[in-house]
Amino acid sequence: MTQRDKRAAFSIYLYLGALFITSLVVSNLIFQKFFHWNPFGEVTVFGAPLFELSVGILPYPVTFLITDLVSEVYGQKKANQVVTAGIFASFFSMGIILLANFSEAIPSSPVDDVTFTKVFGLSPLGVLASMLAYLAAQYIDIKIYHYWKKVTDGRMLWLRNNFSTFSSQFIDTLTVITLLCLFGVLPWDKFYGLLVSGVIFKIIIAVLDTPFLYFFVYLMRKRFNLKIGEEISLD
Repeated sequence: MTQRDKRAAFSIYLYLGALFITSLVVSNLIFQKFFHWNPFGEVTVFGAPLFELSVGILPYPVTFLITDLVSEVYGQKKANQVVTAGIFASFFSMGIILLANFSEAIPSSPVDDVTFTKVFGLSPLGVLASMLAYLAAQYIDIKIYHYWKKVTDGRMLWLRNNFSTFSSQFIDTLTVITLLCLFGVLPWDKFYGLLVSGVIFKIIIAVLDTPFLYFFVYLMRKRFNLKIGEEISLD
C-alpha cells in the first residue's frame, strides 16, 4: 500500500471514529425521552407495550455498524481503540454537563436552572448503568466478530455481523435494564417487557444494517484493493 493510500485509510478511520463517538455521546444526552414504535399494532409483552423505547437507542445501531466495519477493514485492535475512545468521550461529556448543571443561571439566561436540569440533569446511576452495559457489549461484539471471521476464513460477512451484534445487543440490554432495576431507577415489574422489547428492536435493526455493512466493506475493498479477510495496517 502506498503512503497516499495509508493517509487516506487513516483519514477514513478518523472519520469513522468521530461518527462513533458522536453517536455514543448523543445517545447519552437524549436517553431520558421515550417513544412508542408500534409497527405491529398495540402489542404488549409482560404487561409493557412492545417497543416502548428510549430515543437513546436510535444512535446505538450506528455504533455497532461502525465497530463491525472497523473490525472488518482495520482489525480488532483498531476497533477496540475506537470503543475505548468512545468511553472516554462519554465520561468527559458527562463531567462537563454536571459542571454546567451546578453553575447557577443568571436572571436573563434564556434557559433557567430548572429547565436545564430537567433536560440535561442526567441520572448518574442511569449513565453508569448505560456505560457499563455498553462497555461489555462492544468489547464482546468485537471479540465474537473476529472469532467468526477466523472460523469462516474471512467469508460469510453476514454471519459474523449478525451473530456478534445479536449476542452483544442482548448482553447490552440485559445489563443496563438489570442495573437500572437494581439501582431503583426502574421498577422490577417493567424488567421483562423492556428486555424483550429492547432485544427484538435491536435484532431488527441489526438485520437491516447488514446490507449497509456489505456496501461499505465493498467500497473499502475496492478503494484499497483488499482481498477477502485482508485488513489495513495503520501501524
